[in-house]
Amino acid sequence: MTLPPSYHSKGESLPNAVCHLHKSLYGLKQASRQWFAKFSSTLLSLGFTQSQSDYSLFVKHSDSSFTAMLVYVDDILVVSNNFHEVQHFTSLLDIKFRLKNLGPAKYFLGLEVARSSKGISLCQHHYALQILKDSGLSGCKPKSTPLEVKSKLSNHDGDLLPDPTIFRRLIGRLLYLTITRPDLCFAVNHLSQFMATPRVPHLQAAHRILAYVKATLGQGLFFPCSSIVQLKVFCDSDWASCLDNRRSVSGFCVFLGNSLISWKSKKQHTVSRRSAETEYRSMAHASCEILWLLNLLKDLGFSHPSAAHMFCDNQSAIHIAANPVFHERTKHIEIDCHLVCDCIVRGTLKTFHVQSSHQLADILTKALHPSQFSNLLCKMWIINIYSPS
Repeated sequence: MTLPPSYHSKGESLPNAVCHLHKSLYGLKQASRQWFAKFSSTLLSLGFTQSQSDYSLFVKHSDSSFTAMLVYVDDILVVSNNFHEVQHFTSLLDIKFRLKNLGPAKYFLGLEVARSSKGISLCQHHYALQILKDSGLSGCKPKSTPLEVKSKLSNHDGDLLPDPTIFRRLIGRLLYLTITRPDLCFAVNHLSQFMATPRVPHLQAAHRILAYVKATLGQGLFFPCSSIVQLKVFCDSDWASCLDNRRSVSGFCVFLGNSLISWKSKKQHTVSRRSAETEYRSMAHASCEILWLLNLLKDLGFSHPSAAHMFCDNQSAIHIAANPVFHERTKHIEIDCHLVCDCIVRGTLKTFHVQSSHQLADILTKALHPSQFSNLLCKMWIINIYSPS
């Protein structure tokens, strides 16, 4: 380590002095940034290009080979169509850093990867088991849905929890479980809004989520081998569903061919006057995700010549998106929401109407009946690889 310049200006400075650390290097605020700066500069010197859509993604194209690298601190995932290119690349990295090659990906940051001739599946079976064990609910009775139908939770109903950290820790762990579990997204997002002052009904609802997790331990995403490069997004909303501030919930899920690659459930920032307005805001949120995914596909070297397909079950919202004329019903809507109109004009998006019974994003906006819930999961290619065939 280099001593501070002011140290040598003192008359009592020692020539062979060293620094005495009061904190480990990994605990310093700049440690992770300096590590990523050094690692990324090394990758750039090896011919990789850093993605502008996701700074942790590095891509390299050379002749007929393609290599992509995803970096999370010091955990690295490498994907390539050329095995010799990967060997050459890892040997060069091993000169500058001490690497430990774990072979084909089977377990990465809690995600379990399983391959077959039909495709690749991702789940968090072990992580879900650990949550149940730590919560003491390994022997609970399984449930068919994460939330009760038409369940309405509020900030003011029920007694306060004596120890709110139990609820907060549980919701934090469940949030990480939603990486491969879109079926939990709405329920966990709904409960995360009560982190400040959790009450007994909130913890009971969280325990019901765990009961559902026990029934679907191996459930996760499935990516089939054969798929087309066509983005499809289903967007939906639940109007004024929050009992405390009457805000609506937006939800969308994005497919690349038949593969579910992105989803979100989130409460809107403002109160909407009509249901069509909430649907239009949901379309705007989904449009932002589509634009980001198009840029990400471009960085990966894939072209998307046709317009992305957007499915909405509200005809009024579709008409608002197609009509650039602002009238009394839409003049109070924020300007950024009209991004949908701009995407349609430029040919990036094409809207379609879908019946409410076939709206896949319904699962991200409200609690559903078990039959409808399981039906939508099948259409979203959410499977349980541990279930008996």
